[in-house]
Amino acid sequence: MDTGMLDVPGARLYYEVRGSGPVLLVILGGGADAAMAAPLAEALSGRYTVITYDRRAATRSPLTGPPGEQRIEEHADDALRLLEAAGADPGHVFATHAGALIALDLLARRPERVRRLVAHEPPAFELLPDAEHWRRLTREALDLYEREGAGPAVRKLGKETGMMPPGAPDPGLPQWVRDMLTRMTANRETNLRYELRPFSAYVPDAAALRGTPIDVAYGADDRGGVFHRAALAVAELLGGQAVELPGDHVGYLRSPAEFARALHDRLAT
Repeated sequence: MDTGMLDVPGARLYYEVRGSGPVLLVILGGGADAAMAAPLAEALSGRYTVITYDRRAATRSPLTGPPGEQRIEEHADDALRLLEAAGADPGHVFATHAGALIALDLLARRPERVRRLVAHEPPAFELLPDAEHWRRLTREALDLYEREGAGPAVRKLGKETGMMPPGAPDPGLPQWVRDMLTRMTANRETNLRYELRPFSAYVPDAAALRGTPIDVAYGADDRGGVFHRAALAVAELLGGQAVELPGDHVGYLRSPAEFARALHDRLAT
């Protein structure tokens, strides 16, 4: 594995590169960082040059200016610069959760740079019939954050979405997992204070995305949940059908080899 730092407007991005072959950029969401995609990247490294990274303001990707509200478009520009730094050819993109919203914006604005996108469970809750419920949840979580801190706010969001935050790292876990969980906990502040409100209001550009090389995907174990419903809504907005991948919202981490095989099948279509 090679690591590096890429200077972008307002930040320095930490990234990791594994394998050889066509470029595959992985974009994660929430408070996750590159380590969360490491098992998937290893599983795919025999087929692709896999680039994983910490998004701006997360752990090893510091801002170079004062913090402020994060914009989807700014994160999409970061992803574009990583692809451009990797070479002139378009790259594949796998993106999940809020990362999938970033990738949708990237594909809408710069389709020539994306060979194929698999957008896994994008939380485009504005497209749901009960969108007002999710708007209210965002307001309530941010109010709770201001009163009681990040922990209670993240737990409230997790209870509603079914994606509960991890607890304190178990001493029996591998060191790299404990380090990752510690970093993810530190990222909650940025995620809540600067990302949650603007990201939750994002609506994909349907006109720009129709006809582009994209699969909107959901986890088989998430059927009926809000992330499944959101994936179906995005696919419908784009005039297609969502595809099923193994596992749940973090299936790429729980069963990386199985997920990698299914993801490669989608990228190869």
